[in-house]
Amino acid sequence: MAVNLLHANDRSGEYPDSWYAATRVALDAFPRASGDIRADVCVVGAGYTGLSAALHLAQMGLSVVVLEAHRVGFGASGRNGGQVGSGQRQDQDWLEKTAGREAARRLWDMAQDAKALVKTLSAGMEGVAWRPGIAHACWHDSEVEHAKHYAEKLARDYDYHEIEPLDREGLSALVGSDAFKGGDIDRGGAHIHALNFVIGLAKLATAAGVRIFEQSEVTRLVYSDKPVAATAKARITCDHLVLAVNGYVGSLEKTIAARVMPINNFVVATEPLGARAKEVLAEPIAVHDTKFVVNYWRLSEDDRLIFGGAESYGYRFPDVAKVVRKPLLEIYPQLANTRIDYAWGGTLAITVNRMPCFARPAKNVLSASGYSGHGVALATLAGKLISEAIAGRASGQSGGFDLIADLPYRRFPGGQALRWPLLVTAMTWFSLRDRLGW
Repeated sequence: MAVNLLHANDRSGEYPDSWYAATRVALDAFPRASGDIRADVCVVGAGYTGLSAALHLAQMGLSVVVLEAHRVGFGASGRNGGQVGSGQRQDQDWLEKTAGREAARRLWDMAQDAKALVKTLSAGMEGVAWRPGIAHACWHDSEVEHAKHYAEKLARDYDYHEIEPLDREGLSALVGSDAFKGGDIDRGGAHIHALNFVIGLAKLATAAGVRIFEQSEVTRLVYSDKPVAATAKARITCDHLVLAVNGYVGSLEKTIAARVMPINNFVVATEPLGARAKEVLAEPIAVHDTKFVVNYWRLSEDDRLIFGGAESYGYRFPDVAKVVRKPLLEIYPQLANTRIDYAWGGTLAITVNRMPCFARPAKNVLSASGYSGHGVALATLAGKLISEAIAGRASGQSGGFDLIADLPYRRFPGGQALRWPLLVTAMTWFSLRDRLGW
């Protein structure tokens, strides 16, 4: 990759100018790593995955070091839509066909555990309110019918009764828009303040004894029985290395980079809506729609509409407010004269099959990334699964980590040279279908 995405769009060591950053709880900066450091486990990346892994490993009594190139929660963990969704990124029909019914059931239960883990961890965190409810808004009649049958399937086969199908009138009354044909509401999902949650994880981790170093970008990895992570001023030697870098893997680990692709997604926050908030969302729920380039939105605690939509596949962010305003007004034309106070972009990672990329790229090295827009709950659980895999290495028992790692996957076509233009071509085609309403 010619451009380092860690530095393409952001100022070194600073959070983007987002609503999340403006409303984050206080967190003193951590020091830079320097000198020779020894730890049982070295974690690269201080997002949901990395900090969850560090926390759970420290609770097992291991010494843990976390290296972050910028600030805790700098990447997708501190910029996303905050939705704690049900299930995996692929639905249970796909999982049953791909992995079999038994594995599909385990993956469903794992996703339920992921939501419960986020709820439990966030319960005592400052600035993190668990706000239940995620609506699914369908643009086409066929999608409404599918949503109804899928809710019935989850109730019948997975004993999940939290989803209520909605017709056009029911969804319109809930989301304040006539754009959709219907959908459903999942009362088992929720949404949270994305950045405050990752800051809360950092505080829990440090309280458990984890050493966190910020502005400590890892520039080189050395694989051996005792892996090494090197920064400009430090060398960390460990027994186990955890790569939790998601869309920022770049050339640091090429076997992982071949399986995950960074893309950019964009979010805005309006001015406080006041009394108009109830006209946009009748309840303080989150929503996402059925477009390939998904639109997602919710109300903040101060009644702003936080709306995400549009993607780009180059290195630089566009005029974010301009590109997001278009899908926002397609859904809420009544907000045409509403001021946008914050606009920011972020880099996430997708995979070919849209399931997370769990892998062991070398001995004593574990990696989890590629959550494909479904990472708040699953990335947090991934950290716990990594800790269990490390603790169980001696006996070969690694539980849920290998269940996902063993799912069939494909590398992005075209190799390092062609995978980006091929992805751009494919994504542009699907984005065009969205715009044409196909």
